[in-house]
Amino acid sequence: MKILVHPSYFPSIATFAVIVQHEVIWEAHDNFQKQTYRNRCYISTDKGKHMLNIPIKHVGGKDGRQKYADVTMENSYNWKKEHWRTLETAYRTSPFFEFYEDELRPLYEGNDDSLYNFNLKTIEVIAACIGVEVPTEKSEKYEVDPETVFDARFLADAKKGKDWDVEPYSQVFEERHGFVPNLSVLDLLFNEGTNTLTYLKSLSLDLKHA
Repeated sequence: MKILVHPSYFPSIATFAVIVQHEVIWEAHDNFQKQTYRNRCYISTDKGKHMLNIPIKHVGGKDGRQKYADVTMENSYNWKKEHWRTLETAYRTSPFFEFYEDELRPLYEGNDDSLYNFNLKTIEVIAACIGVEVPTEKSEKYEVDPETVFDARFLADAKKGKDWDVEPYSQVFEERHGFVPNLSVLDLLFNEGTNTLTYLKSLSLDLKHA
């Protein structure tokens, strides 16, 4: 069965493992929700777990709702420069940052407006780095309880972060903070590099009981 997933900003390790292990369909017709991985991800810095948040333009209207696919990023504030500087500071000493930085830096130099499309770009770049195909199929309509696909849209909910039983790997600041699980796939890529795909394929995720 195909898996229905939200494209998120440099997805968590668990989410990227789902992308690698299953046939994924991107949810394309839901409303945007705050406090989700749609516009945030988590990395590890010298101060511990750190959130990178993409500012978005808020719309008016009687209820303020808008489709996720219609959300635009607030680029009047140079968040891209700030995010890239933070990634450099956090991971410059990691084993594989320099190996992948030329592929990743252009994401923070472009003029993207669409949050949805930008998130898909971050996924495409990671997929290219680890040598996998990116799913392209999108949902045709919004369904509360989809019957023909497995609903894994909960993976984008940052407030209900599940403690996935993931195998520890070496992290830059592990001696200071201990192992921090299920960060953005960026953390795995910079620390594990060419072993990233093997690691993602080996993760056992019980989605049905998540």
